[in-house]
Parts: sequence; structure tokens; C-alpha cells
Amino acid sequence: MPAADGRALVVGEALIDLTRDSSGHESAHPGGSPLNVAVGMARLDVSTVLAAQVGDDEYGELLRDHVDASDVDLRSLPPHRGDTGTALAELDDDGAATYRFELDWDPTEMPSADAFDLVHVGSIATVLTPGADAVERLVHDAVRAGVPVSYDPNIRLAITPDVEVVRERVDRIVSCSAIVKLSDEDARVLRPDLEPTAYAVHLAAAGPRLVALTRGGDGAVLISGDLVVDVAPPVTEVADTIGAGDSFMAALLAGILVRGWTRRLSYDREALTWLGDLAVRAAAITCSRPGADPPWRRELRPLTG
Repeated sequence: MPAADGRALVVGEALIDLTRDSSGHESAHPGGSPLNVAVGMARLDVSTVLAAQVGDDEYGELLRDHVDASDVDLRSLPPHRGDTGTALAELDDDGAATYRFELDWDPTEMPSADAFDLVHVGSIATVLTPGADAVERLVHDAVRAGVPVSYDPNIRLAITPDVEVVRERVDRIVSCSAIVKLSDEDARVLRPDLEPTAYAVHLAAAGPRLVALTRGGDGAVLISGDLVVDVAPPVTEVADTIGAGDSFMAALLAGILVRGWTRRLSYDREALTWLGDLAVRAAAITCSRPGADPPWRRELRPLTG
């Protein structure tokens, strides 16, 4: 199968995951959901630009080396600062992570959306002000330019605790998005009155052509219009779950680009099944190794065969 056509812009936070396991051991890994998605897409041969704020410190150099190694084109957004953002990820005995953040998000410039074939936004960058307002303007610019937007809310109440404000932001961006991915945990936070799949179906009715709901070890659900497809995950020995949802998102977008589906108005069962299988395989590979380490194209069979 050929490499993906098209050029993707990913906008949002790039930070360092300071991981502390249940025994107290600490390690540092490049992270941030948008950075992870950009690296995941680039490793799957998608030409990818990451627009983020990266400091001029040791952690910033670690991030630059990391994205360079995966051929991500990093655009450091002004204002430039000395410190790179961090997230302390504390792992329980099952490898699941909870987070504490130290970062600012206040870009004064954004790349032009019309220079790209796909724009991806998500996570902290879409809710943390003042930068969230700039991201939302970029989303509207992309829609006006006819560039499809993908979105992963990736809710982090540790840094944006007002659920009502977050929900309002999510609803606005969902209404502008062609592709939305969220976890069952995101769904429970945003709409505790609805079962997660029911909430994903609700989102699909709000405008997106494709909504994907990840459910950890239970796989995923992909929705397009009235069509709902369940996808089972492969059996995996889990090292930790850091970056698994981002790898899912990256593979989903890479698959859409590879198949030339960015402007598709709906997806049939065959397309949803193929995309879902691709995405859960990518997430499983990431879960099998420590930190946010998404697969390369050679490791992801549906893209190589």
C-alpha cells in the first residue's frame, strides 16, 4: 500500500511525561497528546507538521530530538519561553496513568490551515486559555478553507476542572469536526447521564462524519451516521497505557489519508472495520512498551500489506 498522500497539521501541547510507577521509580518521556499524534502519524509515513510551544531548556531539546527522529516538522509557536511543560504521570499496579500538569498555553500565531489537507486538534490545547481561543479560531479557518478537522478532547480535569466550560468547548469543536475520537472515560466525564456509546452516537449526530470511541481493553466503537461497528482489540501484554489513545488517533488518521478518505461524507461497514482494526492494533503496540512509543509503518500490518 502506498504512503499516505496529503499533509497534516497537528496543533497543541508538547511536554515531558515524568512517569512515576507504583514502586516510586521515575523516568522522563516526550509526551502531550498532540505531540504523540504527530509522531504517530509521521511514523506511519504521513507528512506531518506539529505546531507547539517548546522551551529552550533540556526538556525542550529532548522533545526536539524525539520529533526529529520521527521526521515530524516542528513549528515552535511564539511567544518563546525557557521552560518546557511537564506532566507527572503516576502509574498504578495495572499500568494505568493519572496526571498532574505544569504548563502554559498562549500561542500568539498559528500556521495557515489552508496549507494542509487535514488539521488535527485536541487535548489541553483546546480548553486551556488563552491558547484555546486561538485553536478554536484555527478550526473555523480550516472549515472555511474546506480543510477537514479531526479532534480528540482527551479530557484532563487536573488542569481544566470546570466540566461545564470544557463541555461547551467540546460541543463547539465537535460541530466543526469531520472526525472525532474520544475515550469512554472522556464520555463519562462529559455526559455522566449517558452510557459512553450512546454519547458517541449523540456526537455523531452533531455533524462529524466519523466518531470513534475507545474502550481500553474492550476495543473500540466506530460510528458513521446510523452505522455502529464494534472492533475487538488484539491480545496484548500491557507495559502501560500511556499514549495508547494517541496511537489509535494517529493510525485512524493515517488510514483515512492512505485511503484518500479525508473528504468522504460517510463510511460503510467495511471502511469502519478496516479503520478500527488498524487503530486498535496501533494502540496495542503502544501498550506493549513503556511510554508513548507509537508503532512505525513496518510494524502495522494493515498498512504494509
